[in-house]
Amino acid sequence: MRQATWPCEWVLEKLSYAPRNAQLFSAALTHRSVSAANNERLEFLGDAVLNLLIAERLFQTFPTASEGDLSRLRSRLVSGESLAQVAGALGLGEALHLGSGELKTGGFRRKSILADALEALCGAIFLDGGLDDARRAVEVLFAARIAELPEPATLKDAKTRLQEHLQAQGLALPSYAVERVEGEPHAHTFWVRCEVASLKLRGAGSGSTRRGAEQEAAERVLDQIAASPAVAKG
Repeated sequence: MRQATWPCEWVLEKLSYAPRNAQLFSAALTHRSVSAANNERLEFLGDAVLNLLIAERLFQTFPTASEGDLSRLRSRLVSGESLAQVAGALGLGEALHLGSGELKTGGFRRKSILADALEALCGAIFLDGGLDDARRAVEVLFAARIAELPEPATLKDAKTRLQEHLQAQGLALPSYAVERVEGEPHAHTFWVRCEVASLKLRGAGSGSTRRGAEQEAAERVLDQIAASPAVAKG
Protein backbone atom coordinates (compact mmCIF):
# COMPACT_ATOMS: atom_id res chain seq x y z
CA MET A 1 0.00 0.00 0.00
CA ARG A 2 2.81 2.41 0.92
CA GLN A 3 4.61 1.83 -2.39
CA ALA A 4 1.54 2.88 -4.38
CA THR A 5 1.12 6.21 -2.68
CA TRP A 6 4.59 7.17 -1.39
CA PRO A 7 5.67 9.92 -1.52
CA CYS A 8 4.33 12.40 -4.09
CA GLU A 9 0.90 10.90 -4.65
CA TRP A 10 0.37 10.73 -0.91
CA VAL A 11 1.30 14.41 -0.44
CA LEU A 12 -1.02 15.45 -3.26
CA GLU A 13 -3.90 13.42 -1.87
CA LYS A 14 -3.54 14.55 1.73
CA LEU A 15 -2.47 18.18 1.35
CA SER A 16 -3.58 19.08 -2.18
CA TYR A 17 0.02 19.94 -2.92
CA ALA A 18 1.85 18.61 -5.98
CA PRO A 19 5.55 18.15 -5.16
CA ARG A 20 8.13 19.33 -7.67
CA ASN A 21 11.14 17.65 -6.11
CA ALA A 22 10.26 14.09 -5.18
CA GLN A 23 13.58 13.59 -3.39
CA LEU A 24 12.67 16.21 -0.78
CA PHE A 25 9.50 14.39 0.12
CA SER A 26 11.17 11.00 0.02
CA ALA A 27 13.60 12.33 2.64
CA ALA A 28 10.79 13.97 4.66
CA LEU A 29 9.01 10.64 4.97
CA THR A 30 12.13 8.58 5.71
CA HIS A 31 13.15 7.88 9.30
CA ARG A 32 16.80 7.81 10.33
CA SER A 33 16.50 4.07 10.98
CA VAL A 34 16.47 3.59 7.19
CA SER A 35 19.38 5.60 5.85
CA ALA A 36 21.46 8.74 6.13
CA ALA A 37 19.10 10.40 3.65
CA ASN A 38 16.44 10.90 6.30
CA ASN A 39 14.16 13.62 7.63
CA GLU A 40 16.24 15.03 10.50
CA ARG A 41 17.48 18.15 8.69
CA LEU A 42 14.06 18.82 7.22
CA GLU A 43 12.57 18.42 10.68
CA PHE A 44 14.89 21.17 11.94
CA LEU A 45 13.77 23.51 9.17
CA GLY A 46 10.13 22.53 9.39
CA ASP A 47 10.03 23.29 13.10
CA ALA A 48 10.98 26.91 12.38
CA VAL A 49 8.59 27.19 9.43
CA LEU A 50 5.70 25.75 11.41
CA ASN A 51 6.31 28.03 14.39
CA LEU A 52 6.43 31.07 12.12
CA LEU A 53 3.25 30.24 10.23
CA ILE A 54 1.29 29.23 13.33
CA ALA A 55 2.41 32.47 15.02
CA GLU A 56 1.29 34.47 11.98
CA ARG A 57 -2.10 32.77 11.90
CA LEU A 58 -2.67 33.30 15.64
CA PHE A 59 -1.59 36.94 15.37
CA GLN A 60 -4.31 37.45 12.76
CA THR A 61 -6.97 35.36 14.51
CA PHE A 62 -6.60 36.91 17.98
CA PRO A 63 -5.96 40.63 17.38
CA THR A 64 -6.33 41.61 21.05
CA ALA A 65 -4.34 38.74 22.59
CA SER A 66 -1.18 39.61 24.48
CA GLU A 67 2.24 38.22 23.68
CA GLY A 68 1.91 35.77 26.55
CA ASP A 69 -1.50 34.61 25.36
CA LEU A 70 -0.23 34.10 21.81
CA SER A 71 2.76 32.15 23.08
CA ARG A 72 0.52 29.84 25.11
CA LEU A 73 -1.77 29.27 22.14
CA ARG A 74 1.15 28.51 19.87
CA SER A 75 2.65 26.09 22.40
CA ARG A 76 -0.68 24.29 22.54
CA LEU A 77 -0.70 23.83 18.76
CA VAL A 78 2.93 22.91 18.15
CA SER A 79 3.51 20.67 21.17
CA GLY A 80 4.72 17.18 20.42
CA GLU A 81 1.36 15.77 21.49
CA SER A 82 -0.58 18.10 19.19
CA LEU A 83 1.70 17.47 16.21
CA ALA A 84 1.42 13.72 16.70
CA GLN A 85 -2.38 13.99 16.73
CA VAL A 86 -2.38 16.03 13.52
CA ALA A 87 -0.01 13.54 11.92
CA GLY A 88 -2.16 10.63 13.07
CA ALA A 89 -5.31 12.16 11.61
CA LEU A 90 -3.42 12.63 8.36
CA GLY A 91 -2.41 8.98 8.27
CA LEU A 92 1.23 10.01 8.21
CA GLY A 93 2.41 6.89 10.00
CA GLU A 94 1.27 4.71 7.13
CA ALA A 95 3.28 6.79 4.67
CA LEU A 96 6.56 6.70 6.60
CA HIS A 97 9.56 4.68 5.48
CA LEU A 98 10.90 3.04 8.64
CA GLY A 99 13.68 0.58 9.35
CA SER A 100 12.80 -2.99 10.24
CA GLY A 101 13.45 -2.42 13.93
CA GLU A 102 11.07 0.54 14.10
CA LEU A 103 8.45 -1.36 12.14
CA LYS A 104 8.61 -4.26 14.58
CA THR A 105 8.21 -1.97 17.59
CA GLY A 106 5.35 0.06 16.11
CA GLY A 107 7.37 3.13 15.19
CA PHE A 108 4.66 4.28 12.78
CA ARG A 109 2.50 4.94 15.85
CA ARG A 110 5.19 6.55 18.03
CA LYS A 111 4.28 10.13 18.84
CA SER A 112 7.82 11.51 18.57
CA ILE A 113 8.32 9.95 15.14
CA LEU A 114 4.98 11.26 13.88
CA ALA A 115 5.60 14.77 15.21
CA ASP A 116 9.09 14.90 13.70
CA ALA A 117 7.84 13.68 10.34
CA LEU A 118 5.10 16.30 10.25
CA GLU A 119 7.68 19.04 10.84
CA ALA A 120 9.89 17.53 8.13
CA LEU A 121 6.95 17.55 5.74
CA CYS A 122 6.40 21.27 6.39
CA GLY A 123 10.09 21.89 5.78
CA ALA A 124 9.96 20.01 2.49
CA ILE A 125 6.97 21.99 1.26
CA PHE A 126 8.71 25.24 2.19
CA LEU A 127 11.84 24.30 0.22
CA ASP A 128 9.85 22.90 -2.68
CA GLY A 129 7.21 25.59 -3.12
CA GLY A 130 8.07 28.52 -0.87
CA LEU A 131 6.38 30.19 2.07
CA ASP A 132 2.98 30.66 0.44
CA ASP A 133 2.63 26.96 -0.34
CA ALA A 134 3.80 26.09 3.17
CA ARG A 135 1.22 28.52 4.56
CA ARG A 136 -1.57 26.82 2.61
CA ALA A 137 -0.44 23.39 3.82
CA VAL A 138 -0.38 24.56 7.43
CA GLU A 139 -3.88 25.95 6.97
CA VAL A 140 -5.06 22.52 5.77
CA LEU A 141 -3.39 20.84 8.73
CA PHE A 142 -4.33 23.22 11.53
CA ALA A 143 -7.42 25.24 10.54
CA ALA A 144 -9.81 23.02 12.50
CA ARG A 145 -7.63 23.05 15.60
CA ILE A 146 -7.23 26.83 15.48
CA ALA A 147 -11.00 27.24 15.15
CA GLU A 148 -11.47 25.13 18.31
CA LEU A 149 -8.99 27.06 20.45
CA PRO A 150 -10.42 28.46 23.70
CA GLU A 151 -10.21 32.10 24.61
CA PRO A 152 -6.55 32.93 25.26
CA ALA A 153 -7.08 33.97 28.88
CA THR A 154 -8.37 30.51 29.81
CA LEU A 155 -4.98 28.99 28.99
CA LYS A 156 -3.29 30.84 31.83
CA ASP A 157 -2.49 28.74 34.85
CA ALA A 158 -4.21 29.41 38.16
CA LYS A 159 -1.26 31.18 39.80
CA THR A 160 -0.97 33.59 36.88
CA ARG A 161 -4.71 34.29 36.83
CA LEU A 162 -4.79 34.93 40.57
CA GLN A 163 -1.77 37.22 40.40
CA GLU A 164 -3.22 39.23 37.52
CA HIS A 165 -6.57 39.58 39.30
CA LEU A 166 -4.94 40.88 42.47
CA GLN A 167 -2.68 43.26 40.55
CA ALA A 168 -5.69 44.65 38.71
CA GLN A 169 -7.29 45.41 42.08
CA GLY A 170 -4.12 46.98 43.43
CA LEU A 171 -3.78 44.25 46.05
CA ALA A 172 -0.69 42.47 47.36
CA LEU A 173 0.32 39.22 45.74
CA PRO A 174 -0.61 35.90 47.38
CA SER A 175 1.76 33.92 49.57
CA TYR A 176 2.37 30.18 49.27
CA ALA A 177 3.59 27.89 52.04
CA VAL A 178 4.26 24.16 52.13
CA GLU A 179 2.33 22.80 55.11
CA ARG A 180 3.59 19.23 54.90
CA VAL A 181 5.17 16.65 52.61
CA GLU A 182 4.06 13.03 52.72
CA GLY A 183 5.26 9.80 51.17
CA GLU A 184 8.54 8.26 50.08
CA PRO A 185 11.20 10.46 48.42
CA HIS A 186 10.33 9.08 44.99
CA ALA A 187 6.58 9.54 45.52
CA HIS A 188 6.11 12.73 47.52
CA THR A 189 2.78 14.46 48.00
CA PHE A 190 3.04 18.17 48.73
CA TRP A 191 0.38 20.02 50.70
CA VAL A 192 0.43 23.76 50.09
CA ARG A 193 -1.53 26.75 51.40
CA CYS A 194 -2.24 29.82 49.28
CA GLU A 195 -3.20 32.92 51.26
CA VAL A 196 -4.44 36.32 50.12
CA ALA A 197 -4.21 38.32 53.33
CA SER A 198 -5.90 41.43 51.96
CA LEU A 199 -9.02 39.44 51.10
CA LYS A 200 -8.80 37.06 54.07
CA LEU A 201 -8.88 34.10 51.71
CA ARG A 202 -7.07 30.79 51.93
CA GLY A 203 -6.93 27.82 49.63
CA ALA A 204 -5.30 24.41 50.05
CA GLY A 205 -3.87 22.19 47.38
CA SER A 206 -1.93 18.95 47.02
CA GLY A 207 0.11 17.37 44.29
CA SER A 208 3.12 15.27 43.38
CA THR A 209 5.13 18.47 42.89
CA ARG A 210 5.20 21.69 44.86
CA ARG A 211 4.24 23.67 41.75
CA GLY A 212 1.27 21.43 41.09
CA ALA A 213 0.08 21.83 44.67
CA GLU A 214 0.47 25.62 44.45
CA GLN A 215 -1.61 25.65 41.26
CA GLU A 216 -4.40 23.73 42.95
CA ALA A 217 -4.33 26.00 45.99
CA ALA A 218 -4.49 29.08 43.77
CA GLU A 219 -7.45 27.53 41.92
CA ARG A 220 -9.29 27.12 45.22
CA VAL A 221 -8.78 30.81 46.01
CA LEU A 222 -10.02 31.76 42.54
CA ASP A 223 -13.12 29.64 43.16
CA GLN A 224 -13.81 31.62 46.35
CA ILE A 225 -13.33 34.92 44.51
CA ALA A 226 -15.71 33.83 41.74
CA ALA A 227 -18.31 32.82 44.32
CA SER A 228 -18.11 36.14 46.17
CA PRO A 229 -17.84 39.09 43.76
CA ALA A 230 -17.91 41.55 46.67
CA VAL A 231 -14.90 39.88 48.25
CA ALA A 232 -13.10 39.89 44.90
CA LYS A 233 -13.10 43.69 44.92
CA GLY A 234 -11.44 43.85 48.33
